[in-house]
Amino acid sequence: QVQLVESGGDLVQPGGSLRLSCAGSGIIFSFYDMDWYRQAPGNQREWVATMTSGGSTNYLDSVKGRFTISRDTAKNTMFLEMNSLKPEDTAVYYCHTAIPPSWTNHWGQGTQVTVSS
Repeated sequence: QVQLVESGGDLVQPGGSLRLSCAGSGIIFSFYDMDWYRQAPGNQREWVATMTSGGSTNYLDSVKGRFTISRDTAKNTMFLEMNSLKPEDTAVYYCHTAIPPSWTNHWGQGTQVTVSS
């Protein structure tokens, strides 16, 4: 059974930094594309970043140059390093993957990031 557990969310001032973690069980992260999504109050969940199984990365335009997705294969953990945080980055951040062949979606429970002075 796939389980994803996020951590690292917090209240931070504008311009600050946070590192989110996503620990996995029942899945080997390096075998699959892994994503970060976020959902702000009243908004739809939006894609933030992807690391492919091959290690390539892609980012939402508004976070390019500020956020970095990475993984620790030995620890089967994925990270989202977030710098120069803005109030509009405030959201619940979710770890996600979809497993073939059924492409079943797997989500973590989310971790709250609040950027406010």
